[in-house]
Amino acid sequence: MGLNRSNLYYKQRSKDLERENHLREAIDKQFMKDPCGVIKMVHYLRRMGHKVGVKLIRRLMRTMNLLAIYPKPRLSKKHPEHRIYPYLLRGLKIIKSNQIWCADITYIQLFKGFCYLVAVMDWYSRYVLSWRLSNTLEADFCVECVEEALNTGKPDIFNTDQGVQFTSKDFTQQLLDKQIRISMDGRGRVFDNIFIERLWRTVKYNNIYVHEYQTVGEARAGLREYFDLYNTERLHQSLDYRTPWEVYSGLGVPAQKLSTY
Repeated sequence: MGLNRSNLYYKQRSKDLERENHLREAIDKQFMKDPCGVIKMVHYLRRMGHKVGVKLIRRLMRTMNLLAIYPKPRLSKKHPEHRIYPYLLRGLKIIKSNQIWCADITYIQLFKGFCYLVAVMDWYSRYVLSWRLSNTLEADFCVECVEEALNTGKPDIFNTDQGVQFTSKDFTQQLLDKQIRISMDGRGRVFDNIFIERLWRTVKYNNIYVHEYQTVGEARAGLREYFDLYNTERLHQSLDYRTPWEVYSGLGVPAQKLSTY
C-alpha cells in the first residue's frame, strides 16, 4: 500500500503515560503498606476507584521491581555464574557499628517517569553510608554505591537480598577482596533485611511522596539534603534519641529523656 512500516508502530498517548504514572504512584504507596501480589493489588486499586486489570498491574509491578512477599515454587532461575550466599544474621546479636552493613534497592516515582534508589546502611546505627539513583536496574549503580561506602571503612558482614545486582561478580568481588563475609536474605523473607525496609518507608513518606520530584536531577538534590538530615539531625527513639551519625561515630551522649505531660 506504499506505507512505511515504522509509521504503523503503536505510539503510547500522553494520556496513557499520565495514567500509568498515577497508577505507579498508587501501587508504590499501597505496596509500602501491604507488599502484596498482583491480584490483591488489583482489588486495592479498584477500591480506590481505578479501572484496572490484572495484565496492566502485572506489567507495571514488573517495571517497578515489586514482588509479593510470600514463598513461591520455582521462582526465578539463578544465573549460572552468580553464587547465592547463606543468611548469616539469624540469632546474631548486633552490638557495634561496622558489624553489619546492608544494601537494598527501591522504586522512586517521579512526576513523569521513575528511577531506582540503592543505599548502603549500617545496621547498628541506621547510618546511611552511601546511595545512588539510576533509571535502570543494571548492577553498575549498586557497584558504585558499595565502592563509595567501602572507601570509608568496612563491615564484618554485608547483607543483601538475592537480586541479580547483588549476586553479580562485580558486586560480590569487592566484598570478597576486603575479606568481608557475605550474607543474603532468604527468598520471600522481607524481615531478613528489616532495617533498610524501614528506611525506605521513612524516606518515601517523609520525602518522596511530599515533594513529588519532577526529574531525576531534582530527586538527587532533594535526597542528598534529606539523607544529610536523616544522618545528622533526625533523632531515633530506638537509638535512645540520638542521631545515626552520633551512634555510628561514637560521638555524643544519649539525649535526656523528655517528660510527658
